[in-house]
Amino acid sequence: MLKGIINYSHYLMQEAVNQGDTIIDATCGNGHDTVFLSKIAGQEGHVFGFDIQDQAIAHTNELLAQNGSTNTTLIKDSHSNLLHHIPVDRLTRLGGAIFNLGFLPGSDKSIITQSETTILAIESMLLHLKQNGIIVLVVYHGHEGGDQEREELMRYVRQLNQYHYQVLFYGFVNQKNDPPFILAITKHE
Repeated sequence: MLKGIINYSHYLMQEAVNQGDTIIDATCGNGHDTVFLSKIAGQEGHVFGFDIQDQAIAHTNELLAQNGSTNTTLIKDSHSNLLHHIPVDRLTRLGGAIFNLGFLPGSDKSIITQSETTILAIESMLLHLKQNGIIVLVVYHGHEGGDQEREELMRYVRQLNQYHYQVLFYGFVNQKNDPPFILAITKHE
């Protein structure tokens, strides 16, 4: 059976990340990915969650508390500033990161992710990502500004050196209304 987009993004993370790794949730949203990542990081690992919206940080905090997660740090800032917030000893154990691009469901739809900050974050992550680590981007593009973000991200990932990185595209091409898709980058140098 083919996995849905969210299930497949979680599958990819679970396959690449080891307990004890550092993991980044680049867009906390409502906190579901953050809780999932907290479980796969284990007590020796750590999750750093980023979001620019108070509502997202509050929802994620609530969900983490309900699940007893204690290995997570939430940061109200852009994911493009991740190097300012993550200690070097944690960056050296960067096993993976996940993004859900678009807007926060149930919030102001004019606040959207931007390809410029996403690409800056990816570049910072690639510098520190361990061998066979993964960056998963779930690209929701069916909103105003989404087409531009999609095109700029595709242009960026296509130029990544194939001798150092593999880039996977996973999506359902026969669904209506701009279905989301996954871009996954693995480092194999």
